[in-house]
Amino acid sequence: MTERTYSAAANWPAPLARGPLHATVKLPGSKSLTNRELVLAALAEGPSTLLEPLFSRDSHLMIDALSALGASFALEPTSAQVIPLDSSKAGATVEIDCGLAGTVMRFVPPLAALHRGRVRFDGDAAARRRPMSTTISSLRALGVEVIEEGEPGQLPFTVVGTGQIAGGELTIDASESSQFVSGLLLSAARFTNGLTLKHEGEHLPSLPHIEMTLHCLRQHGVDAKQISQTQWRVEPGAISGGQVQIEPDLSNAGPFLAAAMVAGGSVTIPHWPASTTQVGDEFDGILQQMGATITRTADALTITGDTKIRGIDIDLSIGGELAPVIAALAAIAESPSRITGIAHLRGHETDRLAALSNEINKLGAKAVELEDGLEITPIENPHGCLWLSYEDHRMATAGAIVGLRVPNIEVDDIDCTSKTMPNFTELWSKMIDAQ
Repeated sequence: MTERTYSAAANWPAPLARGPLHATVKLPGSKSLTNRELVLAALAEGPSTLLEPLFSRDSHLMIDALSALGASFALEPTSAQVIPLDSSKAGATVEIDCGLAGTVMRFVPPLAALHRGRVRFDGDAAARRRPMSTTISSLRALGVEVIEEGEPGQLPFTVVGTGQIAGGELTIDASESSQFVSGLLLSAARFTNGLTLKHEGEHLPSLPHIEMTLHCLRQHGVDAKQISQTQWRVEPGAISGGQVQIEPDLSNAGPFLAAAMVAGGSVTIPHWPASTTQVGDEFDGILQQMGATITRTADALTITGDTKIRGIDIDLSIGGELAPVIAALAAIAESPSRITGIAHLRGHETDRLAALSNEINKLGAKAVELEDGLEITPIENPHGCLWLSYEDHRMATAGAIVGLRVPNIEVDDIDCTSKTMPNFTELWSKMIDAQ
């Protein structure tokens, strides 16, 4: 694969809205779906074609990881053809760069255990702070040797694969991320006995992402089901290849939907699916609670706002990745907000609760960290600041939202949006110009 460089540029002056918006924004494919489908295509019995996948830092890291393990890819501007893993390439030590992609560091290790040889995982400096103990302990419980090199439960580590995993029954604590569940389920059909997986812990965040994983497995002919709220079963068997259409990324729609509320006017997202497992679909109801009007057609969603934003009291345990958008709106709303159910955001690309609190307080508003969320009290005239991204794409786009209303907001590293949306600034500028 071609080497890619993703680095911070100069501070980005967030553009102020000049008036109501009248924009249509065509979004790239879903990162969550793209990386799940890439894994399944690599494990499939035959070739696959992904239509309109996301090409971003996270998906390129996944492609590079799967290539290193023996899959082959032919990439076109709007498609990816995948030839499954070639076991004849097993044996050599493989280096996997996870970057800052949770899907790579949590989805690929179980697959790597099906590889014969050593597979070493490492990533960005911030990735070494992300929780990985559940992945490591899960593999060990399945009989896989894992060699830790740094701090316990974190990158870097090496998976020593033997080419097979017996599977069977496994209990884990996935309180820190549903990705631990999805990572095991995605490869489980290739385990000799499949996998019955049970979660035991305080809570289980982002359940829709697990349903997305199960849906993807079933679309590939795998017998995968939810037994209870915290238990799942994947039967052993073949994973079929074929053609897959990737939906647009509905979580990445959040900043553009929020823009219509901040600036007024309307924004339309074409190809919005009528039915989906993406948690971003929850923006429909949430943003209406905050004052938006939303209409849907067969293949589009349109949001209309009048610049008036209501505060909200909401449990976002269903999808913590929505929290930065909601928090950005709450910072410039007309009444206080309380966002709970998102304690697990402390283990994302950065500690998002601390990051959001820090940046919102710099505006002059008041954000207080709770045990599992944030309380945000806006002020009438927030002031500009250097909005730090913390190498986190969702923190960067939250700064862009605030910058539509508050003068002199600069985002320190807008390029980190390349993680899931390489053309974010281009789409943002086009939206603002469509007045």
